[in-house]
Amino acid sequence: MNGPAPRYNVPGLERGLRMLQLFDRGHRLLTPAEMARALAIPRSTAFRLAQTLEFLGFLQREGERYGIGTAVLRLGFEYIASLEVADLARPVIERLRDQTGLSSQLVIRDGREVVVVLKASPASSFATNVTVGTRFPAHATILGRVLLMDADDAVLGALYPESALPAVSASSPRTLAELKRLLHADRARGHAISESFFEHGISAVAAPVRNESGAIAAAISVTTQRPTLEPAELRERLVRQVAAAAVELSHQLNHRPAAQTVVQPRLSSRLN
Repeated sequence: MNGPAPRYNVPGLERGLRMLQLFDRGHRLLTPAEMARALAIPRSTAFRLAQTLEFLGFLQREGERYGIGTAVLRLGFEYIASLEVADLARPVIERLRDQTGLSSQLVIRDGREVVVVLKASPASSFATNVTVGTRFPAHATILGRVLLMDADDAVLGALYPESALPAVSASSPRTLAELKRLLHADRARGHAISESFFEHGISAVAAPVRNESGAIAAAISVTTQRPTLEPAELRERLVRQVAAAAVELSHQLNHRPAAQTVVQPRLSSRLN
């Protein structure tokens, strides 16, 4: 979206869609004046766009401010429901939850973010605010790193052209070079492990799901409310279970690696 506009670009439609993109966790409600300033358009134009989006259900009014409407949610859930990988993954994710007793997720990448498209939660006291549709910065989570595991320098450079990456947590990489080092280690292992990496007191294991062409289509993970995955036997068991689930789903997506290229997860106590 930072390149030149296409030849047949429709400015009004573009402004309306960019208006919807203004809303996020930090900006749940906005006035037409705030939207006008953010988009550098006249306040009257912002007001008309907001009213049109409200009429279609993409925005809803709360006093003098607007928030995301149910039509946006409906589109998002319909898109997730249309994903073949989500349909195939549900029994795999639920079985992984039952085997581990932990919350299990399936995520895909959307640019610089990962999106949770499927989740199976155990009947436990561990409550999490991660739901279907939740987004995380790809560079700062092992989920994102697994999805970026095969990305080459050109792809990574296009995704992260800035000199310093956003500081999401104390452990998240600050530069592209640091991210590449983490990805290299993840690629060598075939999976990624987090111990309080993204959020203190939360540990996770993630592995890639590949499609027919061998490309990484999604990632499977389990999450637990533990600062570390100790003892080592627990960590190794979770790695085996998550990797097996990822291989099973990859097989369902017609991924058939040649026998000589099959890489078994390398269990290691060294974590990121």
